[in-house]
Formats: sequence, C-alpha cells, structure tokens
Amino acid sequence: MTGPARPGGYPGRLRIIGGRWRGRWLPVAPSPGLRPTPNRIRETLFNWLRPWLPGARCLDLTAGTGSLCLEALSQGAAEVVMVEADPEVAACLRRNVERLGAGEQARVVQAQALDYLAGPVAHFHIVFLDPPFASDLIGRCAERLEAGGWIQPGGWIYVEAPRTLRPLPVPQNWQLVRSKSAGQVGYHLLRRPEPDAQDRRP
Repeated sequence: MTGPARPGGYPGRLRIIGGRWRGRWLPVAPSPGLRPTPNRIRETLFNWLRPWLPGARCLDLTAGTGSLCLEALSQGAAEVVMVEADPEVAACLRRNVERLGAGEQARVVQAQALDYLAGPVAHFHIVFLDPPFASDLIGRCAERLEAGGWIQPGGWIYVEAPRTLRPLPVPQNWQLVRSKSAGQVGYHLLRRPEPDAQDRRP
C-alpha cells in the first residue's frame, strides 16, 4: 500500500476496525509514499471476506501500513505474510507485530513484491494486491501468483487500483465477484476457481 501521498500527509496512526484488536491504534512509519486503504473501504472488504477469514493464510505483497494483514489477523486469520520494500516501513511493521503480540502469526519480509514471488512458492487463501497506482505491479504480480500456484484453489484476491483501470490486468480464470469504487479508487474482490469450476460463475 504505497503510492502518492494523500493531501496533507497521513496522520501517522492506524486503527484496527474489527475483531480482537478492535479500536487499537498503531503508529505508522513517517513515509510520504504511504497510501493506506481508507477505513470505509477496509470495512467493506472485510465484510466481504468475513466467512473465509477464520484460519486463513494471507499475503500482502505491498504491505505499507500493514492495515490489511493486521486487520485480517484481528478478525480471525491464522497467519499473515507482509512484504514491504522500504526498510523503515518494514521495521515499523515488525514493531507493530510485537506490540500486538502476534509474532507467531505474522511475518514481515523486506523485499520487492516481484522478488518475493521469484522465491520459494508458499500457498495462501487470501492475497492483497494494492501496489502504487503508477506501477504495473498488478498485472505482473497477478501473472506470477497464478503461474506459481501461490493462491489456493477457491482462494481470494483483493485488488485496489485506480478507478479508471478497466479491465483489470489479471488472469482470465480469476472470477470478479465484487467491485466498487470510492472517489478515484476502485476496489475489487476476485476468486481463483476450484479446478472443476473454471466456467462456473459465483
């Protein structure tokens, strides 16, 4: 979740909106490039995902503030991996994991998203794909996620992108299940189908 800074800058705190850490405030690294997912979008997203969160393994390839993975943990996910290229932002994420006492459930990897996806394949139920809006990472990461089998069959992919980015540059077999917009932001929930459900619509 890095990209153009919001007007006036980010206030430097993140609030968990649901689950066991609901209402908890966490500090955010003072990086001008952070573009955290707004609370109202996050609330909608986790309403969509709620039935699939318990026990899920989640991956955020451009973690930024960590709001998506930390929210997922708060609301029942079993394990999260947060990939972040900026060393100061990654260090802040590690400190927040310690503050929450979530060290056994959360791992922070300092790396570029594509470099991480070039490494050993792991398998996730939910992937968050919210890169800088000016980048081409959505398409490139989506291609590697699908080719490598990073997402479990039936798994979910959240994509946050400019509202004008249509169609989404994702594999054809990914099924678009939910799609909304808020201001200049489009946010979308897709599903990687089960092997015997390639042509089945949700």
